[in-house]
Amino acid sequence: MNIAIYPGTFDPITNGHADLVQRASCLFDKVIVAVATSQTKQPLFPIELRTSLATEVFAHLENVEVVGFECLLADFVAQQNANIILRGLRAVSDFEYEFQLANMNRQLAPQAESLFLTPAEHLSFISSTLIREIAMLNGDVSKFVHPAVNEALQNHLAVNKNCRNLLSQ
Repeated sequence: MNIAIYPGTFDPITNGHADLVQRASCLFDKVIVAVATSQTKQPLFPIELRTSLATEVFAHLENVEVVGFECLLADFVAQQNANIILRGLRAVSDFEYEFQLANMNRQLAPQAESLFLTPAEHLSFISSTLIREIAMLNGDVSKFVHPAVNEALQNHLAVNKNCRNLLSQ
């Protein structure tokens, strides 16, 4: 059985991520979307919300499971009995970092092979960072994310705007 782990912070999950998982679900017996806690990135959304949103986005895919994790990816891969680490490449600029990760993961999780997928061309420019920045500047991100993600972004930004307004009074 081929079990693929697709790790990331998914802060927020985008249509680019969804495209990769949709295609991966046709290639592998099981795809685990592994939502990382990532203290170093200081995510906008807590892991519970990121996991919940990803679960909603992939609810229609029977062989896709969403799991939060807070350990070394190699340990998580072993815990899940996975043999594939799936990563996305949007542009050539992603390659060098992803190549380093693949080589490190080969040392830490030799039972798993790193495989790369590219998103559909019309999604290749989308990143979680850009989505957060556009949303924070009141831009419309609805065509780049699932409706539930868009709603969560709008709610989060409205609450934070209200908090800033209260602090400035």
